[in-house]
Amino acid sequence: MSDSSGFDVGRPCCAPLNGPLLTEVEATGLATVFKALADPVRLRLLNMIASADDGEACVCDLTGPFKLTAPTISHHLKVLREAGLIEGQRRGTWVYYRVVPKELTRLSSLFDLQALTPA
Repeated sequence: MSDSSGFDVGRPCCAPLNGPLLTEVEATGLATVFKALADPVRLRLLNMIASADDGEACVCDLTGPFKLTAPTISHHLKVLREAGLIEGQRRGTWVYYRVVPKELTRLSSLFDLQALTPA
């Protein structure tokens, strides 16, 4: 049976997510991460770092694609770093950034819909 929008009302919309429910503390921490990701510049920076050869990108390579000042890029990188999504290592005058795989895996597992895929 379908409702007025055409959805089958006799069947649940989707299988439940895998894993335990979030605690309030976990939800608050994740909200900070999602807030960091809610900016297009930061999303692009994270993507550039994750896509970089050898898994890391020099800050010198991250400023060129944007019409932003170096201090603004540094601010965005700081937000990503404070959210735990990237880490940096200073080498001489440059900082090299890489993603924190554990954090990206944690985010992706939040919405694990593998249960929806037929076996």
